[in-house]
Amino acid sequence: MFDFNTLLEFSRTNCLAICAFLVPANLLFTLQTMIFTGLHRPQAQVRQAAGLACLPALVMVFHVFTWWMIGVVMAPTFILLGLASTCLSINFWAIAHPQSMAHFLRALVLRVLSLVRRSGVELP
Repeated sequence: MFDFNTLLEFSRTNCLAICAFLVPANLLFTLQTMIFTGLHRPQAQVRQAAGLACLPALVMVFHVFTWWMIGVVMAPTFILLGLASTCLSINFWAIAHPQSMAHFLRALVLRVLSLVRRSGVELP
């Protein structure tokens, strides 16, 4: 029979390794979803990328909950939960409203390019 307590203990015991994998995975997979959305890839590809990006975010949420279950409430748990929630929100936004996300990303890129040009840096 499956022992849920063993899984929870594994999560807490290997916290550093789990977080060392999940933090970059969340950032990179969510960035991939944003790039696919910004490049107007087919909706099926955007959904697939967003679904894949939601997996490490959900694992991180459950990992944080394992700490809260034993009463560990510290800044890192809130920071990790905030990161996971932000990644989930971005991925759901990409699925629900890809046009508005693409418009936002386009405006953001144009704004950054404008600021770079004003600073005097020459772009290739």
